[in-house]
Amino acid sequence: MEITNTLGRRKTAVARIYMKKGSGVITVNGRDYKEYFPLATLQYVITQPLMLAEVDGQYDIKVNLDGGGVAGQAEALRLAISRALVEINPEYRPLLKTKGLLRRDPRMVERKKPGQPKARKRFQFSKR
Repeated sequence: MEITNTLGRRKTAVARIYMKKGSGVITVNGRDYKEYFPLATLQYVITQPLMLAEVDGQYDIKVNLDGGGVAGQAEALRLAISRALVEINPEYRPLLKTKGLLRRDPRMVERKKPGQPKARKRFQFSKR
């Protein structure tokens, strides 16, 4: 049985997945993905590449998630699943690429600058 291993990132979240043929079980850090991500929108984000490729319920996915928040982790997992699907079958690439699922979202938190309370916020200006 061949296992596909890929990586997905978003903000500070990292998703390492192990994908193999199976019954469609997605396990995240030892728990079911619906228990780990209780929001329906995040569950949709995770299953989006599987539904687009029409292979929902055909692969077992074991996930190690680390860092970031729940939304960042869900999007990191989506990227990892998309990359794994392309590795398994290169014909999925154009479909997933047009939907933007193979692109790592480059947006990161801007750093806080010295002499300011936050990254862009300034202290109140006083003329006198």
